[in-house]
Amino acid sequence: MTVTLVTVLFAIESLFQLDVLAWIVGIPVLMLLIVVLYRQYRQSRQLKAELDELDQVKTLSVEHELVLKTMRLCVWRVNVKTLVVTFDSDYRDAGDLLFLPPGGTLEDVFSHMLPQYRQTFKEGWDDLLAGVVEQFHIQYQMIGSHSSKPYWSESYFTIESRDLNGHPETVVGTTMRIDQQKETETALKEALFHAEESDRLKSAFLTNISHEIRTPLNAIVGFSEVLGMAESEDERQHLVSLIQKNNTQLLTLFDDVVNMSKLEARGGGDITKRNFELKEVVDELFDKYDAAAKEVHVRLEMADGGQLPTLYTDRDRMREILNQYLSNALKFTTDGVVTVGVSELDDTVRIWVRDTGKGIPADKCNDQLFDRFAKVDEFVHGTGLGLSICRSMASTLGGSVGVESEYGKGSIFWVELSKESVVYASR
Repeated sequence: MTVTLVTVLFAIESLFQLDVLAWIVGIPVLMLLIVVLYRQYRQSRQLKAELDELDQVKTLSVEHELVLKTMRLCVWRVNVKTLVVTFDSDYRDAGDLLFLPPGGTLEDVFSHMLPQYRQTFKEGWDDLLAGVVEQFHIQYQMIGSHSSKPYWSESYFTIESRDLNGHPETVVGTTMRIDQQKETETALKEALFHAEESDRLKSAFLTNISHEIRTPLNAIVGFSEVLGMAESEDERQHLVSLIQKNNTQLLTLFDDVVNMSKLEARGGGDITKRNFELKEVVDELFDKYDAAAKEVHVRLEMADGGQLPTLYTDRDRMREILNQYLSNALKFTTDGVVTVGVSELDDTVRIWVRDTGKGIPADKCNDQLFDRFAKVDEFVHGTGLGLSICRSMASTLGGSVGVESEYGKGSIFWVELSKESVVYASR
């Protein structure tokens, strides 16, 4: 019994000694294990964060590239010291662009820029490097590597990095083509100009038309009131003649306005080309103006003894052009001759009206004479629309108009039509 108890106590004492040894050895190992696990946990957290950041960078990079492609931008950097330009990406339309070789410098870009933009570019660059501005941008035209046709570009510049002294080291920027933007700006400017011009012409039209209508109307109303008080037949006939003359002026005015309105609306309507004898048209007009010509002692005649050709074009428009020319010729001709003729040139056929009137001063004998409301003599009745109508109608026929004159000796107004669109029959 005693031996057994001693044995048990010895075993317990041995176990206790072994357990203490295990704790002495196990606790450091356990702590080391905890440290290792904690470091692995932190490393896994850091690795996960880095992976998330890398994914975000990749996403931003993809979005960045997508934006560059969509906007067709070019991203570049310039070494301030060497002026060497390096390109990160270039999504501009190719074709006639300037492409710098490796090692290309800002001076190469500068040399391909149109001269009128170089000074502005240089001033902006100097201000950026001097710290006067933090960024600048410029629109300019360039000559490409394989084309002599200029194209429009817009560039933005800003400082990317500086040295320890704060001096700029690299400049970063973007460039994009803006040809379409410039075309849109030009179209908008032209639209604005036409709108302002239309408003000006409308005001001028109302001013002119009110004056031109009032003058014959006042005459018609005034002479009509005194017609019943005429004391003799001769006086009555004179008043009737004045009323008829003013009626004619008023009808001519309305015809001009109607013709101009037709031309403004869809080019004056459809063009109907057909064969017709030019002599028949001239005969009609001579009959129309016969009385007016005799009143001012003017003789109406055709060139070449009346041998005028057969034409193939729009008869009504050709008649109206000649009508305007004859009307103007009779306004400024007294005791002379008004002649209608045709000349065959190298590539065109010229139909002309020549008068022996007072002619046109050299400073007014130009294309502006065919503008709306242009008048050689402000004291002669008329709206100044007639010659403008002639030019518009000739344009619809694919032709042109012109004038030659010598002051004091007469004028010749003409309309030229291409032989490709006008069949000129033999005489």
